[in-house]
Amino acid sequence: MINTKTIAVVVPAYNEAKQIGMVIESMPDFVDRIVIVNDASADDTESTVKQYIDTVPSKKEIHSKSKPIQKTLYNRADIIAHEVMKKELQWFPPSDVVNRLPDKDRIILINQKRNFGVGAAIARGYKWCKDHQIDCTCVMAGDGQMDPAELESICRPVIDEGIDYVKGNRLIHSSSWLVIPKLRFIGNSILSILTKIASGYWHVSDTQTGYTAISQRALRSINLYKIYKRYGMPNDMLVRLNIAFCTIKEVPIKPVYDIGEKTKMNIFRVIPSITLLLISSFIKRLWIKYFFRDFHPLFLLYHLAFILFTASIPFAIQIVDKVLTKGSSIVSNNLVVFVFLIISGFQSLLFAMWMDIQDNDRLYK
Repeated sequence: MINTKTIAVVVPAYNEAKQIGMVIESMPDFVDRIVIVNDASADDTESTVKQYIDTVPSKKEIHSKSKPIQKTLYNRADIIAHEVMKKELQWFPPSDVVNRLPDKDRIILINQKRNFGVGAAIARGYKWCKDHQIDCTCVMAGDGQMDPAELESICRPVIDEGIDYVKGNRLIHSSSWLVIPKLRFIGNSILSILTKIASGYWHVSDTQTGYTAISQRALRSINLYKIYKRYGMPNDMLVRLNIAFCTIKEVPIKPVYDIGEKTKMNIFRVIPSITLLLISSFIKRLWIKYFFRDFHPLFLLYHLAFILFTASIPFAIQIVDKVLTKGSSIVSNNLVVFVFLIISGFQSLLFAMWMDIQDNDRLYK
């Protein structure tokens, strides 16, 4: 605990039998629960964790608080939300809690029935922490790539300042360019730019880091079972949190590599899939946040920009066709209309982005 607030760490693990022991043994004492989600590992991850369950001392008992809400004239919405929370586990991929005494054991082991991806594993860990009313839930990788000495700095803004979501940032560390593999650094930077636009959190960077902390309020504000199930999970998470008007803060952390971890991510496969995810997430954010929940003029400006850019395509094709295919000069009317549409489109886009930045400044702490 920190300041009487309960702390849990969700550890997604896939074939981490060699590294998971180091993660468990180095966990700070203030962590009340280590929720390890075994994503159908093919190695000895499960048996290794079970050994630690039997040897690591128990912590203060934490019960799942699912007491029914007393009905009044005014709390029908609260009752419906409570009933949905009780049955939402059925919408998660099938899994089992291995522990015989899950309310007392410090280490909780949840086995996924099959490999669903790191995002699904984290979401399942979040669900356990949400049900047990954990005040601050962190995420650390099962391969030991995150320094446990930095965990308190990740937790503190949630505990002390009431921030909804805190994430580490390796890119602002002085050694980032020297330590992070160059291809990963470039890929991370590209995805960070795209995620700024898609999520509305324009001041964040290092969006691919998994070293995070989240409040109980934020866990209740999003549908955990809908979180993207694979490596695009951090990006999808930011979009969902922004739609829910959650506050966010970044803290500097060290980049950690070459400590025995083995990457399971193919960056050339990940970037295209996450890019498509971000495009769809951006559209979803505009419609849900700025049309249905809280209408804002930037909704119109963004869509006007899209319409103008789309309308310019036929004129661009005609211009290229006449110049390259037929060898004739550009028809002046087509060129004028094309230039007008492009300039107007960029103006609408820039105004929309400026309004987006201004509106979301209040969420960045």
